[in-house]
Amino acid sequence: MLIPPSLRRAAIELYDAYTHTPLPRREFLRRLGVLAGGTVATSSLLALLENHYAHADTVPVDDARLQHADIRFAQLDGQPLHGYLSQPASGGPRPGVVLIHENRGLNPHIRDVARRLALAGFTVLAPDYLSTQGGTPSDEDRARQAFAEMDPVLARRISLAALAALRERGATKVGALGFCWGGGQVGQLAVHAADLQAAVVYYGPPPASDEVAAIRAPLLLHYAGLDTRINAMLPAFETALRAAGVRHQLYRYANVDHAFNNDTNPARFNAEAAALAWSRSMAFLHAQLG
Repeated sequence: MLIPPSLRRAAIELYDAYTHTPLPRREFLRRLGVLAGGTVATSSLLALLENHYAHADTVPVDDARLQHADIRFAQLDGQPLHGYLSQPASGGPRPGVVLIHENRGLNPHIRDVARRLALAGFTVLAPDYLSTQGGTPSDEDRARQAFAEMDPVLARRISLAALAALRERGATKVGALGFCWGGGQVGQLAVHAADLQAAVVYYGPPPASDEVAAIRAPLLLHYAGLDTRINAMLPAFETALRAAGVRHQLYRYANVDHAFNNDTNPARFNAEAAALAWSRSMAFLHAQLG
């Protein structure tokens, strides 16, 4: 079914509200049905908007160049923290990257991104931030609700534990990269971890302006031109970054949506912007971490 551009844009904006606010799925579907004007059109829009993890593996899980495993990397208040570790099979000391997922949890797409980073020469740890709640559920709505209710101090402690785990595994230098909710957590890690050596944020909410002066790591920041929700926060953030003298590079990608890097999402993925942002991210991480 051919979807008119105006309907596509309205549907993407509705989906963004659904994924980032306490909008119940039933109400989201009702509103989507009103927009679409029929069952067939609604189904077509849903197929466009939602992630398709069957297409997540751009780096095969059996790629002989890599080693990867689900691991327990730390314990927090008596509860194990789990994550996905991916690294080059050749071994040896390497820089490490904490990879922080979106508000859907540690899903197949994030695991694939971890393997992409490992192919670039990094030891990558992608924590499951729902470890203390039994792990990422298969129901994305349950995951979304769990992240909406998550204690920010707990999230920060998990990030710090992941950073420490990479150092314990011999990482020569350590950075962090995150998307959406995870991008926000990378910002928080930069505020609270003086030993973080590089931070890459994809369309994540920035730290509060009065926290910015604590950042020591250089930042690489990617934002989507059509992401009005996040972009409204950027003027104050940029002012705070300049006032504090924080080293940063900020890029806005015109005419693309929040989540433009997510190649499992047909509506929002933009191949050109994703490739450019990824090349910048790899160059930045190699320059800062080795």
